[in-house]
Amino acid sequence: MSRAPCPPCAYDLIETTWIPLPDGRRLAARMWLPQVDGPVPAILEYLPYRKGDGTAPRDETTHTVFATEGYAGIRVDIAGTGDSEGVFDDEYSEQELSDGEAVLAWIAAQDWCDGNIGMIGISWGGFNGLQLAFRRPEALKAVVSVASTTDRYADDIHYMGGCLLSDNANWASQMFAYQSRPADPENRPDWRADWIKRMEDMPFMAAEWLRHQTRDGQWKHGSVCEDWAAIQAPVLAITGWADAYVNAPPRLAANLKVPAKALVGPWEHRYAHIAKLDPADFHGEVLAWFDKWLKGDETGVESLPDYRTYMQEHFNPTMQNKPRQGRWIAEEEWPSPNVRDRVMYLGAGALEEDPTAGRQLVSNPAILGQASGYFCAGMRYDNELPGDQSGDDVLSSCFDTPPLAAPLELLGRPRLRVSFSVDRPVAQLVARLCDVAPTGVSQRITFRPLNLTHCNSHEKPEYLVPGQVYEAEIELNECAHHLRAGHQLRLALSTSYWPIVWPAPEAAEVTLHLEGCALVLPERQVAQEIDPQNPAAARNYPSLQSEELRAPGGRSETKLRADGTLVLDTFDDYGKAVDPYHGMTVGSHVSMHYAIHPDDPASAVFASDWTFTFARGDWQVEIDTENKMTCDTENFYLWRRVTAREGADGAEVLVKEWRETIARDFL
Repeated sequence: MSRAPCPPCAYDLIETTWIPLPDGRRLAARMWLPQVDGPVPAILEYLPYRKGDGTAPRDETTHTVFATEGYAGIRVDIAGTGDSEGVFDDEYSEQELSDGEAVLAWIAAQDWCDGNIGMIGISWGGFNGLQLAFRRPEALKAVVSVASTTDRYADDIHYMGGCLLSDNANWASQMFAYQSRPADPENRPDWRADWIKRMEDMPFMAAEWLRHQTRDGQWKHGSVCEDWAAIQAPVLAITGWADAYVNAPPRLAANLKVPAKALVGPWEHRYAHIAKLDPADFHGEVLAWFDKWLKGDETGVESLPDYRTYMQEHFNPTMQNKPRQGRWIAEEEWPSPNVRDRVMYLGAGALEEDPTAGRQLVSNPAILGQASGYFCAGMRYDNELPGDQSGDDVLSSCFDTPPLAAPLELLGRPRLRVSFSVDRPVAQLVARLCDVAPTGVSQRITFRPLNLTHCNSHEKPEYLVPGQVYEAEIELNECAHHLRAGHQLRLALSTSYWPIVWPAPEAAEVTLHLEGCALVLPERQVAQEIDPQNPAAARNYPSLQSEELRAPGGRSETKLRADGTLVLDTFDDYGKAVDPYHGMTVGSHVSMHYAIHPDDPASAVFASDWTFTFARGDWQVEIDTENKMTCDTENFYLWRRVTAREGADGAEVLVKEWRETIARDFL
């Protein structure tokens, strides 16, 4: 890949402009317009996270660079968020996507745009970039999708393997806080009435998502895997191994009918140039992709290997950020002829080369998962990565290889085939693959849960008949890992994985019938490596020169109550700062609480409390949002409250509570 840099050009920053929609609503946009003769291509980022303050620090590191390279940068607030008019209704809704099509058409019609538009985004923006490409708007010519998904049921924060993720409640609590924030009074004279309406009418997303516990139309909408051929814009898909969203890039590279390339580094849930884990030249990758597909420059991106990735090795993991160990590799084609299935069989505590027989019981206390880390690393301040798994391994049913006589390299999605019976109508099985060093330190390579009631279908699950023998397959999450000689590969199985996975209603025993159990490994063997063409080191980039009034920080504490309940309390302070462009002071922090008793899965509790403060001159507001989710064996119980205050005396503007009870449906 080669790219001749453009002579840097100056640009005009337009803090707020208004994009009219066909029904009369207006969306607020921030724009970076190059000072050049004639129209230019545009790069759109379309989010609900507030252009004025929410993503402003990150935008300074990206759109300013793109503008100096001759692209118009447009950062648009989704309807009912930030300064945009209208009502927010749900993530990736029909309204959001149809509005997005109108935004693309508006940009293409401006005299400063040459009609060629690319979309970029991480997480939400990565999702809707793919989803809009799926709808084939004429002006959308290329996409860079970071940390996204192709299947909203299988690979998002709601469900995994038919199991409920605790992040369904956690992420909803974060969106509750985000959606409670007011528009900027300098842009919206009606900000106060709009603010109250936003809080009064905001959807109870944790409850709405929990009403859809199987793979129904709620999740098929926006899942681009429903029709791979629908996407006609070339896609560069990026993520990192510390991120939760690892499956989409190789799936896109394998299935799209248009140019699609996968790039997976060591990073967490951040753009690669601002990652805490081995930052890299994100700008170069993005610009080379868009230069080819928006400008027609010969950058060579179409000839990149299908799959470029960082092949990790054991690095004595901790929950704190620390450097990775590994090397970059590439596969010219994906799927690759260099990756072949290697089958190992589950024996008595061992992974065997030949089939075995017998029974193995899998059952553990509900506290297993203490070393699991935060589901989506990169969202908290720190203390969020999976640590040494050996403590969780002790509570699991483990199957180990002998110390490896030669290195073993994995690239792809391992598959676990199991024959099993249960003693309860609802049960889970969680599989983890670990790299165990000679010192005993166990590093998680990949994992995946399966709700065993979903063993035949995620659309039509069935209660299990105790004692009956079933078969299932767990396709673990994507991985790239090199096990050194002398290390052991461990398969650890458990019936729970708290706090990432919300537990089944009762403690269950899963009996494995070993004659029907096998682990299929995607073993990579390469005679001659090709040039990985990996990203260079992160380049220098501008940063937002805010005045910091309170530094960010965080902490995490695990403790046992007298009755044996395990408690995890975290606190993340995102700091307080003054924006240099519009002078608004913004501060925020969040506390989260997880608790569970080892003998009672139905004792699980999640709670969070977000606080946002905003001020400029005499104007100031504060918003507190509280959330709690509990359960019993029959139902989930959700509660939330918003308290909004205004002025120096903190006068209450609104206090409102919501409660929902939702039946467990095969969960």
